[in-house]
Amino acid sequence: MTGIRLTAPAPGWAIDADVVVVGSGVAGLTTALRCAAAGLATVVVTKARLDDGSTRWAQGGIAAALGEGDTPEQHLDDTLVAGAGLCDEAAVRTLVTEGPDAVRRLMGTGAHFDTAEDGSIALTREGGHHRRRIAHAGGDATGAEISRALVEAVREAALHTVENALVLDLLTDAEGRTAGVTLHVMGEGQHDGVGAVNAPAVVLATGGMGQVFSATTNPSVSTGDGVALALRAGAEVSDLEFVQFHPTVLFLGAGSEGQQPLVSEAVRGEGAHLVDAHGTRFMLGQHELAELAPRDVVAKGITRQMQLHGTDHMYLDARHFGAEMWEQRFPTILAACRAHGIDPVTEPIPVAPAAHYASGGVRTDLRGRTTVPGLYACGEVACTGVHGANRLASNSLLEGLVFAERIAADIVAERPRAGEAVDRAPVVSPLLAPETRAAIQRIMTRGAGVLRSAASLAEATDELEDLHRSAYLKAGAAEPKTAEPGVEAWEATNLLLVSRVLVAAARQREETRGCHWREDRPERDDEHWRHHLVVRLTPDRSLVLRGTDTEAFGPVDASGTADCAATSTTHPTPEEP
Repeated sequence: MTGIRLTAPAPGWAIDADVVVVGSGVAGLTTALRCAAAGLATVVVTKARLDDGSTRWAQGGIAAALGEGDTPEQHLDDTLVAGAGLCDEAAVRTLVTEGPDAVRRLMGTGAHFDTAEDGSIALTREGGHHRRRIAHAGGDATGAEISRALVEAVREAALHTVENALVLDLLTDAEGRTAGVTLHVMGEGQHDGVGAVNAPAVVLATGGMGQVFSATTNPSVSTGDGVALALRAGAEVSDLEFVQFHPTVLFLGAGSEGQQPLVSEAVRGEGAHLVDAHGTRFMLGQHELAELAPRDVVAKGITRQMQLHGTDHMYLDARHFGAEMWEQRFPTILAACRAHGIDPVTEPIPVAPAAHYASGGVRTDLRGRTTVPGLYACGEVACTGVHGANRLASNSLLEGLVFAERIAADIVAERPRAGEAVDRAPVVSPLLAPETRAAIQRIMTRGAGVLRSAASLAEATDELEDLHRSAYLKAGAAEPKTAEPGVEAWEATNLLLVSRVLVAAARQREETRGCHWREDRPERDDEHWRHHLVVRLTPDRSLVLRGTDTEAFGPVDASGTADCAATSTTHPTPEEP
């Protein structure tokens, strides 16, 4: 335990439960439904509305070996190739073998996927897949349909839900076990302000951290809250340097910031071509799958062309689809493009890479357990070892589904005992001013985006540490001027912490692998770097990095030493007043 907590008022209300699930995407709601069905008192906490989880933004679909001739083994092979040598094979095998039945159970919950004329599930292809194995709904609204089905099931089951609530920190008992969470409810209702949910099992399903960058496909609430909470609680995180930049995000003009519209991989899966301003295809010859290469390959291909031509975007040409196919297969994308003055039926779509998915996160085992007893993580906030250095398209929804079921099974089997939360005179973390968020995003985009180098990462490190140091200097001043507790200040503080970890790991990994692209180290180096970097936060706010022995994750261990090499690197925080 670090003892570090965010500056916040003491909880003014409390709820008692057996399990608290933080997040309302496919991972969180699946876990909650399974726990509740087993008779556990379950509370769902979500940062926005119940149906505003990250899942609803997923356009492409969910990957599973459901088609004739396809097998889990083939799905495994494609996942391992995309992961660039860093996937934990045991985790991937779990995903692909349990995936098909998990999807069928999801259908039993009420999710409806598009079907072919014979009534079978209609399957399509996306980047990195050698077979059609992507199930979709509403053409390009798969996530929205999955979210609809799960939200309806949660409401039918009358689960206790707390909406518009930002999770703050983990509560622990006298033995260091999980005892619940503190949270802040934004707005009036049954609960308001800072409170607590007391529970011996906490499941983090908080989604991603795309808001550390200026342009992202992630919603504004994706500020790395779960990873930051886990770090302050003493849990280990891994692979944060592997941030996937989606190759084809609708380009809205130079300097556009915030959430950007996604142009799904499935558009390329149906035959769209990447072209330059002259209409020339440029992915041919770069990879055997051309536009359907894994996302890191395509993102690099687009970025190279942008550099070559001195432009800030390329084009995705799908005019040959015709109006009927666009309207039936990709209605959401068509509407988004037209809303921004672009008609894909008659003109190529301007696209550029943008931050999309964090392959790393809170390190877990195959049951979703973290290195803090009683704390679980699932979905994008977690690092199960499935994705390695680059997530295979449409594996994210499946991972959330499969490991959510595993977490629920573990909690039901263990029936963790309740312990009373103990306040150990926490080390309070000063808060950053809300406007710091934009500064962090600019630093990260410039220094740790698609293109990285020793120089850019060193500059980002210095700038982030300046922000970090400034907060503590202000906190120690005779008249402290740190930000007042509030959602925007908490989010900015979380963003700074996860950004520091990401940059430290990216600086340490001196190679190019998957979606981690070092211009100064352009080659993959299996001899020295075919292992994971594990990071934890110490009570003095230092970051400690060390490498695992192999690409396999191994079991989690509260001591943090079970599967790691002996060498370690410490990045101390600035001296505090």
